[in-house]
Amino acid sequence: MRAGPDNLFRTFLQSWKIRSGDQVPAGGEDISTSDFNTNGWFNTRVPSTVLASLVELGQYRDIYFGMNLKDVPKDRFEQPWWYRNEFVSNDNNADTVTLLEFDGINYAANVWLNGRQIADRKQVFGAFRRFSFDISDFVTKGKNVLALEVVPPAPGDFSTGFVDWNPPPPDRNMGIFRPVTLRHCKNVSIDNPFIRTNLDTDELDRADITVSAELTNHSDRSVTGVLTGSIESIKFEKSITLNAGQQKTIIFTTDDYKNLLIDNPRLWWPCEIGEPNLYNLQLEFIRDTEVCDSCHTTFGIRRIEDYFNEQGHRGYKINGKEILIKSAGWTDDLLLTDTPEKLEAQIQYVKHMNLNSIRLEGFWGKDHSLYDLCDRYGILMMVGWSCHWEHEQYLGRPVDKRFGGITNPQDIDLIAKSFNDQLIWLRNHPSIFVWAVGSDKIPHPDLERRYIKTFEKYDPTRPYLASTGGVGSEQAIIGSNVIVSDISGPTGVKMLGPYAYTPPVYWYEDRKRGGAYGFNTETGPGAQIPVLETIKKMIPPGHLWPVDEYWDFHCGLNEFANLDRFRTALEKRYGLSDNVEQFAYKAQIMNYELIRPMFEAFRANKGIATGVVQWMLNTAWPKMYWQLYDWYLNPNGAFYAAKKACEPLQLIYDYSRRSIFIVNDTLANYENLNAEIRILDLLSIEIFKSKLIEYSQPQSSKEIFTLPDFPDITATYFLDLQLIEKGGTKIASNFYWLSTKPDLLDYDAKIEPWKYYTPSKQFADFTLLNSLPPATVKIRQQKQTDNNRLAVELKNVGSTIAFGITLDIVDKKTGDNIVPVFWQDNYIALLPGREKIVNVQFDEDVSKIKLDIRGWNIENSGIMNR
Repeated sequence: MRAGPDNLFRTFLQSWKIRSGDQVPAGGEDISTSDFNTNGWFNTRVPSTVLASLVELGQYRDIYFGMNLKDVPKDRFEQPWWYRNEFVSNDNNADTVTLLEFDGINYAANVWLNGRQIADRKQVFGAFRRFSFDISDFVTKGKNVLALEVVPPAPGDFSTGFVDWNPPPPDRNMGIFRPVTLRHCKNVSIDNPFIRTNLDTDELDRADITVSAELTNHSDRSVTGVLTGSIESIKFEKSITLNAGQQKTIIFTTDDYKNLLIDNPRLWWPCEIGEPNLYNLQLEFIRDTEVCDSCHTTFGIRRIEDYFNEQGHRGYKINGKEILIKSAGWTDDLLLTDTPEKLEAQIQYVKHMNLNSIRLEGFWGKDHSLYDLCDRYGILMMVGWSCHWEHEQYLGRPVDKRFGGITNPQDIDLIAKSFNDQLIWLRNHPSIFVWAVGSDKIPHPDLERRYIKTFEKYDPTRPYLASTGGVGSEQAIIGSNVIVSDISGPTGVKMLGPYAYTPPVYWYEDRKRGGAYGFNTETGPGAQIPVLETIKKMIPPGHLWPVDEYWDFHCGLNEFANLDRFRTALEKRYGLSDNVEQFAYKAQIMNYELIRPMFEAFRANKGIATGVVQWMLNTAWPKMYWQLYDWYLNPNGAFYAAKKACEPLQLIYDYSRRSIFIVNDTLANYENLNAEIRILDLLSIEIFKSKLIEYSQPQSSKEIFTLPDFPDITATYFLDLQLIEKGGTKIASNFYWLSTKPDLLDYDAKIEPWKYYTPSKQFADFTLLNSLPPATVKIRQQKQTDNNRLAVELKNVGSTIAFGITLDIVDKKTGDNIVPVFWQDNYIALLPGREKIVNVQFDEDVSKIKLDIRGWNIENSGIMNR
């Protein structure tokens, strides 16, 4: 567990007992003594919310299945809960200082140690405040007892929240949800180290580094010592004298330490551009020969800038290079129980999909693990507040139409301090490229001024956004007020939806709302049904078919509380489903069809478009909406469509203009590329073919071809795009199924209570796919040198396109999907006579798995192992 900069003398307090306050007649003075009787208390580990602890203990089972979440009584969490910990101290040296640190308590607490109160709920409140107490005079040698009476968040409190994404947790995430630590130092502590890097973006060959840290003398006499630092082979030090009780910020700059000017630095890059190189900083305060305190942190050398394009839209540069943000919205687990393994699998998924960013609407994470992973994998992060506090339904009290729920001086002070705490806690992470201090609305001017002071003092290295909305807000789609800050002006980004079913053509033809222009900070085609295995894990057998209220319970809230729009579109586009198996499979095909053009349109319009955030990446619990993979880590069709859409070099089809683009997100220049364009009808008869010799400049998008009309083609037909290097190596492919019946959108429709999507007047018709002739695919699987890799060879030996080939790795004994899984490609179309090798990596021994292959119209000739 990493709770921040690693200090040499840090102990995590992880083993605790909890009990509901209404079942504990004693007070903190008694509970925090060693002879207190804890019979009937529950063992738990911190960080953990109360409900997460009770679920872990088996008091509530399968709460994510069916409607079981409704059976968890909310009134059990209406009163405080006690957390109790026993720890041993072996140090009674008079110079030893012991600090008790809390990184996150939801929502307030009375704190007791060894029968004495350290702090009360008037001091310790606010889910996103961090607290540190010098408990040196409270700690005794031997056993010590710490007790916290944790008070739950009440309506109107600024707590964690999931907005309309899913049902709220019954305990509202009350508890100690981030680490509790003991820190020991010899009189002087090192706190809040910060590494500020300044990079020459013209040549990228020189960076100067500024290192700062806060030193605090906790003793009643002056202390003189040396603060030493090292960054690999770079050494620096400064002699310091601290008066009794003094806190001082110490700064090392290149003015005095020329070795902090680094030639040819290893830069931190987003994964699509280069390597996310990291450095290590080590600091020690030494008095005489004794190390009083020590800390270690990682950082990256990079420069972040924002800019505005000719149309007035904000974009971002990393190390002087404009980066098209390809992102998706992150959420933690509903009970905040994400494990390090699950976090890493998800960030690996992000990179595997060729995305370069995630957006955190809320300061998620119970420690630094998520941020560390993004640093390591080169994934950019947009981090900031959620809209949870901007709407009365979620905050639990009336809000201001323009500024949300934070308007009075007391609340402004709390949230300004909370943001200050979070920024200092996270600022050394190179992956964070922007702070978002508002979501759907803008902060009150008094609050924004406080934010600006925090940026100026503690982190001038990044831009900030006053809101993730703004452009187009005069249309009153999300709210009734124009989103322009009185302090910082227009944001240059937009939040105009859509959030529900949206056909492919929308992203190309819309120029007023969520289409592919500017920076859309949250958007998407709505519901994204998980794969069949996941549906069976969340819906009881008697409710698997037809779709009913159990499915609805696993949707979102409000306008997103059912699947009506998705089911109508699926039926219109692909025909009726007879059972849950058909429905789930067809849903994956439509998931693929709908998400791919969103990412592709923003790539094709690169320059005018500067970024897009799919809403969402993942889910807090098993559900039917807004996800590229589900809570169980099963990728859905949208996962592989996003991966295909965001391949660094790709051919892309514009549904509106019927044109073909070649798009390059890399820094490489490509010449003498063969772009092959083929049109085939439903019977796989080639109707049209064209070959072009093309080039692609770095970070570019270029229109290369417009399809002619095909008046006599079948109502459903296919577009096959292949990009081949001069030597014959295929480097990209893309396959589309198209309809002669176009999607038509009703842009003038009035949607209540707000315009969260644009309804369709007419749907494309792919029902002819149901009469697609059978295809025969030969399959071979070959184990690679690693024991958890396979190469799957597919060959279409028939005369018909094999459509929608899905590949899964399953456990031989249970039949469950093996996850996480990293397929090179999936939901594949294979033309007659074509072969394809698909590599896959997974976390299981190959001897324990089997290959599961399905498709819209394939007839397997068997799986041959070699």
